[in-house]
Amino acid sequence: MSGQAVAEQAAGEQAVAAPAGAEACGVTQIEIDQRVFDLYDEYCHGRIDRREFLLRAAAITVGGLAMAQSLFPRYAAAQTISFTDERIKAHYVTYPSPGGNSGQMRGYLVQPAGKGPFPAVLVIHENRGLNPYIEDVARRAAVEGFLALAPDGLYPVGGYPGNDDDGRKLQAGLDQSKLRTDMLNSARFVKAHALSSGKLGVVGFCWGGGIANYLATALGADLHASVPFYGAAADTWTVWKMRAPLLIQYAASDPRINDMWPAFENALKSAGVRYEMHMYPGTQHGFHNNSTPRYQEAAAKLAWERTVAFFKKHLA
Repeated sequence: MSGQAVAEQAAGEQAVAAPAGAEACGVTQIEIDQRVFDLYDEYCHGRIDRREFLLRAAAITVGGLAMAQSLFPRYAAAQTISFTDERIKAHYVTYPSPGGNSGQMRGYLVQPAGKGPFPAVLVIHENRGLNPYIEDVARRAAVEGFLALAPDGLYPVGGYPGNDDDGRKLQAGLDQSKLRTDMLNSARFVKAHALSSGKLGVVGFCWGGGIANYLATALGADLHASVPFYGAAADTWTVWKMRAPLLIQYAASDPRINDMWPAFENALKSAGVRYEMHMYPGTQHGFHNNSTPRYQEAAAKLAWERTVAFFKKHLA
């Protein structure tokens, strides 16, 4: 069978059918060609589909197909906090979202054990809806003492569909302005929750990182801390509205996002916004997501420790 035929056959298979993790494919992060990582970034952001990603990866280099297959997420193996963990209580909630895509939203609410109140943290997903990785991040936040809400932007179209390919298509098809409104309403909901202390932080990843920057402009003084992970910069003309301090987390190999930083930094300085930026050497976009080989354990651990410390400082 030709390399193209193999890639086409693989392109039609579901990600769950691929080997469970890069090591099962005989591929580790350090062995993946940077060009395959770059293609995966295009695939993740909807510029090419799954089939095109696999075909082009197979054509780049010997072993490119195996490298590409190893990058698909393995969520079950990536769980760090069980939903039955005794330190937390988790359930799904629905709430009004006026001006959003359907007028109502659904989210995964996780509270620490105890009576509260707790400082609140909004956990914002990537460009594919509320997948298991983001739910796990919400549980990680709750274990640290925060009331965490992870909204599902896909709720108006049926919710996260169970796989990222369909989730990405669904999210791209939504009215993006109304989707931002759904995230804004989610922030207001968790801030006003009966278990909330009224202090609000937001952390977001990829698309959610860009929304974390947006919410810092939209919420003004109602937001107390924002942590965007490799997120698109806020529009520079809106930065003057920010009141919350920012902890900005970047991957070293992420030119699409990093090229925005100089103008963003100038706007932050001009507006007098408090911020700190960390760029993690040897990392790819998505390095915090422990369900794919883009995960970089040392950097992800350090970035999360900084996130928790930042929230504890500003949401106390």
